[in-house]
Amino acid sequence: MGLLLPLGLCTLALCCGAVSLPQQALGPSPLLSRGCNDSGVLAVTGFALQDINRDRKDGYVLSLNRVHNAWEHRQDDLGSLFYLTLDVLETDCHVLSKKAWKDCRVRSLHGSVYGQCKVMFYINKPHRVLYSPAYNCTLRPVSQEKIHSMCPDCPGPRPTDSSDPRVLEAATESLAKYNENTLKQYSLLKVTRASSQWVVGPSYFVEYLVKESPCTTSQAGSCSLQSSDSAPIGLCTGSLVQTDEGKFVSVTCDFFETQAPSPGGENSSVNKGPVSLPKVQEPQGKNTSLTVSPYKAGPRGSVQYLPDLDSEKPNNSQEKDPHEAFPVQLDLTTNPGGETLDVSFLFLRPVEEKLVVLPFPREEQRSAECPGPAQQASALVLPP
Repeated sequence: MGLLLPLGLCTLALCCGAVSLPQQALGPSPLLSRGCNDSGVLAVTGFALQDINRDRKDGYVLSLNRVHNAWEHRQDDLGSLFYLTLDVLETDCHVLSKKAWKDCRVRSLHGSVYGQCKVMFYINKPHRVLYSPAYNCTLRPVSQEKIHSMCPDCPGPRPTDSSDPRVLEAATESLAKYNENTLKQYSLLKVTRASSQWVVGPSYFVEYLVKESPCTTSQAGSCSLQSSDSAPIGLCTGSLVQTDEGKFVSVTCDFFETQAPSPGGENSSVNKGPVSLPKVQEPQGKNTSLTVSPYKAGPRGSVQYLPDLDSEKPNNSQEKDPHEAFPVQLDLTTNPGGETLDVSFLFLRPVEEKLVVLPFPREEQRSAECPGPAQQASALVLPP
């Protein structure tokens, strides 16, 4: 699998007007090392993670486990550009739900997906700008070998494609049960997660996206479905448990709210009132006084999924080097002297504004106060 943003980030840099600076113009590195548990860093991190989740169109909302590394580059009168390395956990909320990560539950340990993100995040309080020019994440499922040694009876992952007929059966039968009790009908779009376990018999657990059908309950069997490119409108969680007495099916569905931004809402770059960073760890979405700036067209980042570490490891082999285990790279420039990045589109005034962007700090460059404390401290879900 190609890593990670070679073309997308180059395109971003070109579109935003990146211009090389002579190395001597910058002198000593202006990067300031920040504590990973500093309240200001945690607040900026909350905004950055919110921006990453909002930018994505597929997958599940990512939650902060801990700040791994943090640097700040103050840009004279233009605010600050932060270079953040974040250890993250996947939650049970789909990104299309647009839910704040603080409102979502992280997965149980046996079903965890964890990883690391690197993100550049720009903040300008006087002009009410919060924006991530680039981000990059690598995620892996928790080691099933280690989980099985701790909990042999815990549910294990199943393939989500059509190669497993029991998974498809669990999805279709649970959705059929949901449709029995609603006037409006829904059809299966995509299975997003699946697992199995022996309870009182073989049991299958599925999560899947659904789309709206033009049919109603009374039209069942006589109505053609919408085209396959219909947008997903909700996420359903279903189960199918088989026993000697028959099948037991359960299902719940969570439908997404409208995606349309409202004037002055959380997608607006302008909002009245004083601007200040909240002192709490995580800004609470629309209740905060700062708002996220409109997105610049074009790719800003990516999230890649890799197999669990033990499934990749040959017999009797050593542990992977951390950089190989989670190969997260993010460089808008490799020029030690830095480049300028045009961010004029983030401001309402008709002037040219440019940030100085430096190469992303390397892993060995770290504050003594980093990494910060983890929300989930198990070594199974912390990148090495």
